Amino acid sequence: MLATQQYSDEGDIMAPKATTTGTTTRKRRTPAKIDKEQVQKYYRDMLLIRRFEEKAGQIYGMGLIGGFCHLYIGQEAVVVGMQSTITPDDAVITSYRDHGHMLACGMDPKGVMAELTGREGGYSKGKGGSMHMFSKEKNFYGGHGIVGACVPLGTGLAFSQKYQGTNNITLCYMGDGTVNQGQVYESFNMAELWNLPVVYVIENNEYAMGTSVKRASAQTELYRRGESFNVPGEQVDGMDVFAVAEAGRKAVEWVRSGKGPYILEMKTYRYRGHSMSDPAKYRSKEEVNKKRAESDPIERVRERLLNDKVYTEDELKEIDREVKAIVAEAVEFAQESPEPHPDELMTDIVA
Repeated sequence: MLATQQYSDEGDIMAPKATTTGTTTRKRRTPAKIDKEQVQKYYRDMLLIRRFEEKAGQIYGMGLIGGFCHLYIGQEAVVVGMQSTITPDDAVITSYRDHGHMLACGMDPKGVMAELTGREGGYSKGKGGSMHMFSKEKNFYGGHGIVGACVPLGTGLAFSQKYQGTNNITLCYMGDGTVNQGQVYESFNMAELWNLPVVYVIENNEYAMGTSVKRASAQTELYRRGESFNVPGEQVDGMDVFAVAEAGRKAVEWVRSGKGPYILEMKTYRYRGHSMSDPAKYRSKEEVNKKRAESDPIERVRERLLNDKVYTEDELKEIDREVKAIVAEAVEFAQESPEPHPDELMTDIVA
């Protein structure tokens, strides 16, 4: 039997319920006890991503960012929760909605903003832009603009880790629009055959590029996409950083112990359009506002910090001011950084 679980912040662990496919579904409550230092870091990291992305959207409108720009606003709990479960030696790879992943990996906001604006001080020397940044130092391998391309590459990273005899793992993030790509299933198959240490994180924000998952996928429970390859999967409340971290720790422990790949479907939601050029007319403002009012990942942690008397309102406002100052410094650095010299055009290019 292939074990799957479904996490939410409602209810206690329930008795397993058999389904027609032979899977198991359980619900689990967000843990009551929290590490105060950890939850403080959750809050600060998510807030940094939120404020950074808000500023990126603003300067995109000013013409300072060219090309495509896909914002991560609303999905912060996924990457912050998952990154808390791995070590600096583990690898991370993702698709094009990637600024949040970079910041969660510890990449410098100044270098990320400089790359967004096409400046020499950026992580790809101004040549990669929003979708193609890398940091070998942080074991961050992109940022990939081709839908689904990160999945075989992430599987290859995991193969390299196993081949070299390390105890490291790979987190391979993808969107719900990616999971219908054929190369994804080839990757699942090979990862299971070779017991590769990779966690596939599906960030299901419900609309892919602009089409509802219900209209694009015959099987809408995306965590079950690995069943035919015997890859276990779970569905997680991706708007709850505590639920994400709990499920992430289990998945990371599974793959690091040599049991092969694992799939986590994060049920999340983006507040903005697919990209800055998307008016998002395929969903109502009422739907977005309802999601934001009821499920915002940062507000959930903020309420926890206040209720547990970890911070006061004034202290949280001070944290917000500090984060905004970091983002403002990043914008200033980007504007002062020169554009790449023409001689750089063909450097670091693999042909």
